[in-house]
Amino acid sequence: MSQFSCQTLLDTSIASLRDVVCDGSCRGKSGEECAHRTSLVYPYRGVFMRHVGKADTVAESNQVIFFNRGEDYRVSHPVEGGDACLDVQVDEAVLSELAPKEQLRSGALASFKRPRRRIDPRAQALVALLRYSLHRGVAETLEAETMTLTLIRRSLGERTSHSAATTYGREKLVDRAKLVLSSDLARRWTLAEVATEVGVSPVYLTQMFQQVEAMPLYRYQLRLRLARALDLLGSCRDLTALGLDIGFSSHSHFSASFKQAYGRTPAEFQRALHLR
Repeated sequence: MSQFSCQTLLDTSIASLRDVVCDGSCRGKSGEECAHRTSLVYPYRGVFMRHVGKADTVAESNQVIFFNRGEDYRVSHPVEGGDACLDVQVDEAVLSELAPKEQLRSGALASFKRPRRRIDPRAQALVALLRYSLHRGVAETLEAETMTLTLIRRSLGERTSHSAATTYGREKLVDRAKLVLSSDLARRWTLAEVATEVGVSPVYLTQMFQQVEAMPLYRYQLRLRLARALDLLGSCRDLTALGLDIGFSSHSHFSASFKQAYGRTPAEFQRALHLR
C-alpha cells in the first residue's frame, strides 16, 4: 500500500487546505474510498489516476480534479514517483456561488458534472504561492482565504480554464499521451516517439490532442515542466541546473519561458517567495 502524508495548512469556516503527498509505491488501484466533502484537488508534483466507476481521469499539474461529495473512487499510480496535491475544500454555499451553474449537477449538493478542468499558469502560480506562504506561516488567514477564493474562481472561469468537450475515447487517447510526457519531464521526446507509445500516428495524435486540450502537445509539455519548476523553486539554489534538469536547453530558455507563463523570471519568483 502506498504511504501518504496529509498536512492541514488552513482550516476556517470558509476554506480548508491540505497538502497531501503520496509516495506512489502501490502502482495498482487502491481500495475504494468515498469523498466526504466536495474537493478541488490541484496536483503540483507527479501524476496519479482517479477511477470512478469505469471512468478514468489523469491527474497532473495542468489540471484541477473534482472529487464530489458522496462519490466512490479509487486511485492508482501508472508513473513512478508518486504525487503531491493541494486539496481545497470550501463551504458548499460559497462553492455554489463561485461555480458557474452549468458546471454543477442539479440537486442539493455542490458537485461537478465533469471530472476535471485544465487551469492556466496564473492558477498554477497561485497554488504555489498558497503552499509556500502557509507552510512558512507568513500568510494571514484573511489573505489565505482570499487567495483560495481567487484560485477557485480562476480555475472555473471560462476564459481562464478549459474543459474538454469531446468523446470519452479521444480523452482516453490524450490521457495516454499525458502519461508518456509525465513519465520523464526532462526527456526531449519526438512526436514519433510519443505517437508510438500511444499507439497512433503522429498526425492523428496532434489532431486529437489539439481538439481535446485546445493547445499543441509541445506546449502542454512545456506547462508540465514549468509547473515542476514552481514546485522546486522554494528550495532550489542553482536555477541553471534546475532548468536543465527539467528539460530546458539553457538558463535563458528556462527563464524566458517561465516569465512568459507567470509574469516573473524564476529568480524574481523565488525572491518574492523568500521575501514573504
